[in-house]
Amino acid sequence: MLSARTLLASAIATAVVATSGTVTALADDTPFATLAGTWSGAGQVRLEGGKYEAIRCKAYYTTSSGGKGLGMAIRCASSATKIEMRANLAYEQGRITGDWEERTYNAAGNVAGTSTGDHMTLTIDGGGLSGSLAVRLSDKTQIVSISTTGSTFRGLNLSLTRG
Repeated sequence: MLSARTLLASAIATAVVATSGTVTALADDTPFATLAGTWSGAGQVRLEGGKYEAIRCKAYYTTSSGGKGLGMAIRCASSATKIEMRANLAYEQGRITGDWEERTYNAAGNVAGTSTGDHMTLTIDGGGLSGSLAVRLSDKTQIVSISTTGSTFRGLNLSLTRG
């Protein structure tokens, strides 16, 4: 069974996906401009000791402030448990900042990083863990890789598509 920190880290990784834009976005556009709507997908959680577990996620994104703000609700499930995360993010001149909360395990923290073209580099902190994230984008797919410290969760690879 996954620990609360492991599941929380999985939710955070998924939330980072929400900060991504599309490859075709113009320099003046925000990375949030085309995200509104529903996305879903699956991946694998990498645990301490080299173990893996499948995870499925569904994400709902809404934009605000002319596309400079992003609200999200993300639900993920593995064979062991379910998680529910919310986040509010802001974009300004290539920088992304924001906060997140995981409601099932009552944890919260911060997200910060940069967005350039089809790539994002972000960090997460809070809930007893820290991590680095890389997001690769295409027009219809978002691919997230994450590595963390501070929990039995060691990483996540996830692919989301619209719809």
